[in-house]
Amino acid sequence: MGGDFAPESTISGSYLARKELPEDLELVLFGNRESIIRFCENNGFDINRVSIFHCSDQIQMSDNPYKAFFTKKDSGIYQGFRELKAGNIDGFCSAGNTGAMMIGATQVINSIPGIIRPAIAAEVPNLTGKHSVLLDVGINPDSRPDVLYQYGILGRAYSMSLNGVLDPRVGLINIGKEEEKGNLTSKSAFQLMIDSSDFTFAGNIEGHEILTDPSADVLVCDGFIGNIILKQTESFYQVIKNRKIDDDFFEMFNFENFGGTAILGVNKPIVVGHGISNDKAIKNMVIHTWKVVKKNLVNYIKEALK
Repeated sequence: MGGDFAPESTISGSYLARKELPEDLELVLFGNRESIIRFCENNGFDINRVSIFHCSDQIQMSDNPYKAFFTKKDSGIYQGFRELKAGNIDGFCSAGNTGAMMIGATQVINSIPGIIRPAIAAEVPNLTGKHSVLLDVGINPDSRPDVLYQYGILGRAYSMSLNGVLDPRVGLINIGKEEEKGNLTSKSAFQLMIDSSDFTFAGNIEGHEILTDPSADVLVCDGFIGNIILKQTESFYQVIKNRKIDDDFFEMFNFENFGGTAILGVNKPIVVGHGISNDKAIKNMVIHTWKVVKKNLVNYIKEALK
C-alpha cells in the first residue's frame, strides 16, 4: 500500500514480476485484502498467483517514520518486517515510507554483529558497459572514517554476490587522486584503506571518472555525497529523455530498470524502492529482492566480517 501510486502500481508491478519469477516462488502482498482483490478482479489478474497478507492500516508517505512504525502495527510495513524476522518470508521490499523501512531494518531485523552503520547501495553505470556499486546513497549523511572503511567491505560483498566480480576493487570518492586531497574524513579513510587486507584498494576516484571509466568496482562515500550523485544521474536521464535522445547507454540511468536499492549490513534481505515507482519499477524492485535472496548477499556480508 506504500508509494505515490499505490496500490495500483504495486499490484500491477507485482504481477509483472510474477511472470518472470520461478513458479515455485511465493509472492506475498501485504495490504488491504479487499482493495487488492477488487483491483485484481477489475484488471483481470488471477488472484491465485499471489498470496495476500491482510493489513488493516497503512503508513502514509507523510507520516513520521518512527511514530507511525510503532503505532500502526497492522500496517504492511510493520507486518512485513514481523514476518521477515519470523522467517515466514525470505525477503521484503517496499516503495513506501523510506524512514519507516529503515526503522524496521535497524530495530526489528537489526544489524549484523560487527556492523557499525548499515548502508544503502545503488548501481551506477559507466561507459565500459559495467555497473559500479555506490554506497552509501542516503542513510548516513555523516560517516566516520571507520564506517567508510566498512562500506568498502559491504560493497565488495555486494559486487561479488550480485555482480559476480571475483576480486572487486574499492575506490574512495574524493576531489583529487592524491592521498592528501579531500576533507579530514576522506583523508583519514584513505589511510585506513590503503593498508587494507579486506579488499583491494583502488585509491581516490574523482567525480568525472564515475560515469566514464572508474578504476573501481565499488565506490565509497558518505550518504550526503552518494545521494547527490544518485539523484544527479537520475536527473541526467530525464534531461536526455526531454531532449528526445534515444541511446541504450542512457537507458541504464533509468531508475525503473533497477527498481530498488538493497540495505546492506542487516540480518535479512531488504530492498527499498523509489516513492514515485510505477509498475515497471515495482516489477524490478521485486525481482531485485529475489536476486538478493537467491545470491545469499546477507551471508556474503557475514562471511566478509569474520
